[in-house]
Amino acid sequence: MKKIIIFTCVVLVLWACKKDSASKAKPVVSAPFDYVTATINGTTYQGGSFYNTPLSPVIEISFSQPINQSTVTGSVLFGGVSGQVTVNYSYPNDSSLLIQPTSPLKALSNYTVTVSSALKSTADSALTTTVKINLVTSIDSTDKFPRISDSALLTLVEQQTFNYFWSGADANSGMSKERASQTQVTTGGSGFGIMGMLVGVQRNFITRAQALSRITTIVNFLTNSVTTYHGAFSHWINGSTGATIPFSTEDNGGDIVETSYMLQGLLCARQYFNSTTDANEISLRSAINNLYNNVDYNWYRQNGQNVLTWNWSPQYNFDINVQVTGWCEALITYVLGASSPNSAAAIPKIVYTNGWAQNGGEKNGNTYYGNVLPLGPADGGPLFFAHYSFLGINPNGLSDTYANYWTQDTAHAMINYLYCVANPGHFNGYSDSCWGLTASDIQGGYAASSPTSDIGVIAPTAAISSLPYTPAQSMSALRFFYYKLGDKIWGQYGFVDAFNLTNIWFDNDYLAIDQGPEIVMIENYRSGLLWNLFMSCPEIQTGMKSLGFSGPNLP
Repeated sequence: MKKIIIFTCVVLVLWACKKDSASKAKPVVSAPFDYVTATINGTTYQGGSFYNTPLSPVIEISFSQPINQSTVTGSVLFGGVSGQVTVNYSYPNDSSLLIQPTSPLKALSNYTVTVSSALKSTADSALTTTVKINLVTSIDSTDKFPRISDSALLTLVEQQTFNYFWSGADANSGMSKERASQTQVTTGGSGFGIMGMLVGVQRNFITRAQALSRITTIVNFLTNSVTTYHGAFSHWINGSTGATIPFSTEDNGGDIVETSYMLQGLLCARQYFNSTTDANEISLRSAINNLYNNVDYNWYRQNGQNVLTWNWSPQYNFDINVQVTGWCEALITYVLGASSPNSAAAIPKIVYTNGWAQNGGEKNGNTYYGNVLPLGPADGGPLFFAHYSFLGINPNGLSDTYANYWTQDTAHAMINYLYCVANPGHFNGYSDSCWGLTASDIQGGYAASSPTSDIGVIAPTAAISSLPYTPAQSMSALRFFYYKLGDKIWGQYGFVDAFNLTNIWFDNDYLAIDQGPEIVMIENYRSGLLWNLFMSCPEIQTGMKSLGFSGPNLP
């Protein structure tokens, strides 16, 4: 009996040791505690940024195991631009966490919900990876200003934008600053500003005498103080001294395109101030004629080539060597060159044919978003191509060998609009009321945006300045910019230059070359004022006919 007891004890000990050994060889491992999915107001979060987040979102995050609720407070952070957001937690089931802010979030703002590995399951497993959910809140759809008629809204935009060129101008020269945040004055933008001053008289923002005085100040400054280069002005000028401010190292001389934008405005002023008895108006017209006569367009052919060259410098000659070829924003340069009353300075048709038109090389003819584009790059390029030269040149019914220019500009604007509506880049905020790609400020710089070079930046000038071509689409955008985004982009000089609803950025600056087309093209849409003035110039009519243009505005 004793032997049996001893044997049994030995067996039990051996069995226990074997069991203990097996247990050590195969430890029990709990299942990982993983993030599974998240929804925002019922829509699944796919990673990246979640756009159009409601201002009172309901965020449900699901996990692979039941949550230890006592660890939630220390593991979840809901952060925004103004700091941490106070939230309430609830639990739809033991593996899901519901997060709700206690007060509405700010519209058009970035927020991040972070769940750290401090969150644990009821089995005391730590969350395997940190969860980050990026939210971009929706636009506040309420009107930021009282509703007014479309006509009153157009007048308001004209008047507020006019302020850039009137109260925001350089005190000494009267010329327009390149941008509101800088001091140097700009040649082309000042030409646009002169046209804007004529709108100011038309709309009773200022008197005729006030406009005459300011434009006379500009013309006297250009005549007596500004350094010229074979009659052409530089891009940037010191408003106090008239000295050239280099646009770049080698661009420290004449800019024939910027000069043409200035002359476009001056010729409109010459036609507007048409009194035969007022000595000041007579004197202004004479001074404008002298400035035009002095510009040697032939010099900018660079030794007789059949193409114009953009820049010339006394130090660097034509070293930049950028040819002015179509299709781009510079058609006005060839029109003014061919129309010059100074026969020695005027260019012949072959320069237009070989240079600008590239013997037909500017033609496109392809269809984009259902619109045939006669000229230019794929999808039309930035919209300022359809604006700068056509502040004065009236494209209605205008044709030559290469295109009907109303068809060209309208197709360009429609393609830009339809591209933004289609939004192949999936940028936040693009819609049939929020569109327009052109050259503008971007975050940290400046770029020419277009359907083939789109980074999500909308410039109000693009849609607004296209009003003659796309009246319904442009007016819809203008209403949206003012009523819905007005608290973000409406300021002392009208609409700021640009904004980005994907990265949530709103510019705080204004540019002359973007503000100018807005006021001018709104007025061209409303009354045709600048078109009528420019196209009434006898030399313009003669010059455009010599290049092969025809149309109802070229008798």
